[in-house]
Amino acid sequence: MSLSSLNAISPIDGRYRNKVNELAPYFSEQALIKYRVLVEIEYFIALCEIPLPQLKNIDTTIFDDLRKIYKDFSEDDALAIKKIESITNHDVKAVEYFIKEKFDVLNLSQYKEFIHFGLTSQDINNTAIPLSIKEAMNDTYVPEYFNVLNRLKSLTEDWASISMLARTHGQPASPTRLGKEIEVFVKRLEEQFNLLNDIPSAAKFGGATGNFNAHHVAYPNIDWKAFGSKFVQEKLGLQHSFPTTQIEHYDHMAALFDTLKRINTILIDLDRDIWTYVSMDYFKQKIKAGEVGSSAMPHKVNPIDFENSEGNLGIANAVFEHLSAKLPISRLQRDLTDSTVLRNVGVPFAHTLIGFKSTLKGLDKLLLNETKFAEDLENNWAVVAEAIQTILRREAYPNPYEALKGLTRTNTKINQDSISNFIDTLEVSDTIKEELKRITPSNYTGI
Repeated sequence: MSLSSLNAISPIDGRYRNKVNELAPYFSEQALIKYRVLVEIEYFIALCEIPLPQLKNIDTTIFDDLRKIYKDFSEDDALAIKKIESITNHDVKAVEYFIKEKFDVLNLSQYKEFIHFGLTSQDINNTAIPLSIKEAMNDTYVPEYFNVLNRLKSLTEDWASISMLARTHGQPASPTRLGKEIEVFVKRLEEQFNLLNDIPSAAKFGGATGNFNAHHVAYPNIDWKAFGSKFVQEKLGLQHSFPTTQIEHYDHMAALFDTLKRINTILIDLDRDIWTYVSMDYFKQKIKAGEVGSSAMPHKVNPIDFENSEGNLGIANAVFEHLSAKLPISRLQRDLTDSTVLRNVGVPFAHTLIGFKSTLKGLDKLLLNETKFAEDLENNWAVVAEAIQTILRREAYPNPYEALKGLTRTNTKINQDSISNFIDTLEVSDTIKEELKRITPSNYTGI
């Protein structure tokens, strides 16, 4: 059976594949192989640029042809490497052998043994994977993040003047404005994104146990630490982790995943709030011809996009949590648990993108029901009690909190008339009474 979206086990390669296609060039098996080839080729070129004595006579015009090996990397190339791997049972060694075959074609056979020279497989994996994550972040994650953020920013402006009843502990509370409540999420997202920008994309590059042992014993007069840092930072655009064991310690990658998780958590919070506002009839939803909301109840228009987002962001966070907790831990100089775990690194990114797109789709469906906002405010005049008792405190009125508590903490209906009548009984000036009567649930919204 050939793999298709209908028989794929994972929904990100099945039902949701069209929503995450843009991640395939970074997190698929073919992508991982391509990034490994990239690192191997650039490493060989860097050795030529030292130059090592055995490489000083190489024609540097061949570098463009070498780079074409990864720039023009195809599915057939990936399959060729997988065929080699079926014999070697080692994925990185298969890449080395593949490149050696390419060297034969380019008449570079005499230089083949400087492919993967002095390296361990983790020098390749621990540069290829951080590079793929960095590029996926820049090319796919960041644009989608800003799609959501900018939509929320526009809603803060659109809804800036919409007064609404706040609810703390689910109960009516001091009124607020809808735009401001959305702005809370905007600010939270921006602050976490700023933290995200401070996290370096780190990579290990230093041989079998991180000490450049093989490099140093072969060429003791070369500063291999400086070479490694220059290669990682200038050629690959990553931060060189040093010293390390055989593997990257993943502390920075864990910090990245933790921050991505917090951004997702903020959006889950938003999803649940908007879902609740829909259930309170604060929002209607745009209706699309032909769609149904329930197989049994024809009237239903469900807030499924926010539910879909919440579910996918939750799965993303569960995987991010495991990655950030597991990756920095490795027995002694290295065990293999990081390798199998990192093969799933694209999974939380995929679920995150699905979540982002679902939130955005849900936001674009919302229709403001201003009548319901006004109705809830009018039905909850008791919320102006805070304003009245605070002004009375200002005026040194005796026991104002207790007076308002006696008026409002009952099971009887509080409305504009009962508030006005209460104000009339207060022993304050007419000016203060007029000030108090100007306060309404709709205008008592703070700054």
